[in-house]
Amino acid sequence: MNSQQPLSNLQRSVPTSTQGSSLADILERVLDKGIVIAGDISVSVGSTELLNIRIRLLIASVDKAREIGINWWESDPYLSSQAKVLAASNQQLLEQVKLLEEEVKALKALTAQKQPEETQ
Repeated sequence: MNSQQPLSNLQRSVPTSTQGSSLADILERVLDKGIVIAGDISVSVGSTELLNIRIRLLIASVDKAREIGINWWESDPYLSSQAKVLAASNQQLLEQVKLLEEEVKALKALTAQKQPEETQ
């Protein structure tokens, strides 16, 4: 005779990929490996497309993002104080280039005026 009783639903456990993992463990895994969510939404009436939205979302740690070549936040002027300094420097350089172009134009005009005088 078998003295074992069948296991109840509570005693039977179905193993899952997150069993024994806390939210912090899951978050650490997602940030370490990264996750990509992509989707397209299209609204059409008949054969006429009215709206098309393409969604691309990457969730990863800063280190993982740098590892795969994504670092846009380092040069975003709203997120980086150095980017503001670079933007100001860039503006100054553009103004200097404009002044130099005006001086070259003036020198060319002056040289063009002197050449007819020398030929007379």
